[in-house]
Amino acid sequence: MKKILFVFAIFSLTIVSCGETKKEDVKKEIESPKKEEVKEAPKAAAGDDVVALGEKLFTDKTCVSCHQLDAKIVGPSVKDIVKIYEDNNASLVAFLKGEKEAIVDTDPGQVAIMKANLDGFVKDLKQEELEALAAYMKSAK
Repeated sequence: MKKILFVFAIFSLTIVSCGETKKEDVKKEIESPKKEEVKEAPKAAAGDDVVALGEKLFTDKTCVSCHQLDAKIVGPSVKDIVKIYEDNNASLVAFLKGEKEAIVDTDPGQVAIMKANLDGFVKDLKQEELEALAAYMKSAK
């Protein structure tokens, strides 16, 4: 019973903490920059654009609140995730879409939290966005 309460508390805390900063982020994105500030960005390679989009999604979708590049916080580090997926020849995109089971952290409590977060933050992403998210994670090796 204590485990269930603990998992529920972590899940609730995650949902509540993720919602507060989103309002501020949305406001900032909606506000348009002044004309003086608008400068044409240098052209980047297509791969750089995909990784940059993935990094933005990783931050905007609050993945960063549980996963750091080099350290385990709530969930495993990005580097550990990528290594395990590559070692098992598995698809990060398929996992993010909910088509494959978790292979990194298979603890039932962690899996429940992960699935709730994926359903809340990643389910509406397009295929290209999911691929960009995976590309960013893989670039963090």
